[in-house]
Amino acid sequence: MLSTTSKYAIRATVYLSVFSTDKKRIGIKQISEKLDIPSPFLAKILQMLARNRILVSTKGPHGGFSLGRPAEDITLMDIVAVIDGTDIFDLCLIRTTPCSDKEPCGLHDQFHPVRRDLKNFFINQTVADLSSEFRRDKDRIRI
Repeated sequence: MLSTTSKYAIRATVYLSVFSTDKKRIGIKQISEKLDIPSPFLAKILQMLARNRILVSTKGPHGGFSLGRPAEDITLMDIVAVIDGTDIFDLCLIRTTPCSDKEPCGLHDQFHPVRRDLKNFFINQTVADLSSEFRRDKDRIRI
């Protein structure tokens, strides 16, 4: 359902939530090694998140990344919207054009509630929610 890029972005953001602070930024190399994500690919992902103020990037020998705002204020939707956009939550499952209650596709009545619930989940689930899980068992973030 989510692209690999979005999954990596979520994992990296959660990792930064657990391990970085305002004074301690984490470098791409460390994140890449700990999460088993290719460094060049991760660099592009983190830069996209930094450009959209989800993360903060600092250059230099002690540079790296940290969260751009509190983990409680970053939703999964924020991350996915930057990486993949919101089409998965808004567009018809089978048509290339939008469907609606007035002009439904053959699956609209069954899929609309699922899509609505999924969208609400991504809007309401925060990085802080996920981080609390990984603080208890830090190895789980690698899975």
